Amino acid sequence: MTVLPDLGTVRQSLGRSLFGMVAGPDGPANRARIHETPGPRWFGEDRPIRRVHADASMFVGGLRALLLQSLHPLAMAGVAQHSDYRGDPWGRLQRTSTFLAVTTFGPAADAQRAVDRVRGIHQRVHGVAADGRAYRASDPHLLEWVHIAEVDSFLLAHRLYGAAPFDQSGRDGYVADTARVATALGVPDPPLTEKELRERIEAFRPELSGTAAAREAAPVPARWRPLPGIVRHGFTHFELEITVLAGAVPRETGDGVWVALDRLGDYALPNLMKKIVEHAIRNGAIAQSSVQGRAAR
Repeated sequence: MTVLPDLGTVRQSLGRSLFGMVAGPDGPANRARIHETPGPRWFGEDRPIRRVHADASMFVGGLRALLLQSLHPLAMAGVAQHSDYRGDPWGRLQRTSTFLAVTTFGPAADAQRAVDRVRGIHQRVHGVAADGRAYRASDPHLLEWVHIAEVDSFLLAHRLYGAAPFDQSGRDGYVADTARVATALGVPDPPLTEKELRERIEAFRPELSGTAAAREAAPVPARWRPLPGIVRHGFTHFELEITVLAGAVPRETGDGVWVALDRLGDYALPNLMKKIVEHAIRNGAIAQSSVQGRAAR
């Protein structure tokens, strides 16, 4: 007889692991200080921003936000030239998550100090992008792009994956809440509704492009393209539907193990990974000349 672990215990264990990665070694102390320090807050307990920023969908939204923000060449130039994201990606993530937690849940005085600290850093970040254009991190136009890319990503992830997605009123309320933080950071006229948010995103499209710096900022640099269809895989308590992306990656990239297709059978791949590889083969993402050995196993 197989004894299955309690789903609640599994979730708690995964939650602790994710919290440790995102919040860092000071996470527990920061959480206690943010939530237990008495005093007024920028947002009441019933505000939409609190529900979104407390939801696990923020992990997905945060990754999308970073990738979307990188599509503005001037914003990406500031990151590439002044950030240590390559050498310390988790540190960057931890600082960002702490800022979000303090401004969303922390005492008003702490929230203002966090904003002042970020604005001070922005004053020191300036330079010239690869295309010859000058940039300043304190530029209200760039600040607006960073803000709306982040808000759009968090809101979309919450709508798709959140535990309790909002109706239209709630989504508008979330955008309006985030405008409080954006204004404090120096965005002069942030959007207040989801409709305004979408209009601002569209207005920025002519300025966006996939620069070399943006591709290098991706978790694994490549020209990724989504493959048709989805991969379904059922676990004991839930089922996944996965969109697979394919891209040409240099052999020296990452810490993975490169394996010829005709030797895949020598490795104890999880069933889910086998499905993903087979999906990629069917959609031509892997050279057909290499398929015979894999298919015969």
